[in-house]
Amino acid sequence: MQNYIVLTALGEDHPQLIEKFTKAIKECDCNIIDSRVIVLGKELSLSMMLSGSWNAVAKLEHMLPMLKKELKVDFQFRRTSPQDKSGRSMPYAIDIASMDRIGIVHDITDFLVSNQIDIQELCTNTYQATHSGTPMFSLHIAINIPADISISGIRGDFIDFCDRLNLDAIMEPIK
Repeated sequence: MQNYIVLTALGEDHPQLIEKFTKAIKECDCNIIDSRVIVLGKELSLSMMLSGSWNAVAKLEHMLPMLKKELKVDFQFRRTSPQDKSGRSMPYAIDIASMDRIGIVHDITDFLVSNQIDIQELCTNTYQATHSGTPMFSLHIAINIPADISISGIRGDFIDFCDRLNLDAIMEPIK
């Protein structure tokens, strides 16, 4: 029987961090099911879902304090189970670009949650427009739309919502 653990790590970015951490995972006989790694400023943020036998996951949990000291990272972890995918839903992606302003992410997530749409993944970025230097914002979200919601209706409502906020948006199925 597989056991699962979700783990997040935050530490100063250095080239060996990911290699040493994945080596420890391998040595514990755990498998990486899903992961995200990103450098934010001078920090590296890592999130993973791992699986293994009960002994393998326990071995990893026991090893984390030593890894924390060696790698100079902070860990949070929790035992978990795979996501229940018994509900019928349709996977969609949303991509948005606009001028940057405070509150965009909240406004968008509020719209989605208010319409019973599950957010599976959310990535944002800010940057300077090439020619004008205007502060810009981009967002990518993977969502699950319940099968009983009209796609054309929710897409129309979402595009109207984005137009009111002056957001350039696309909503399309994930293939």
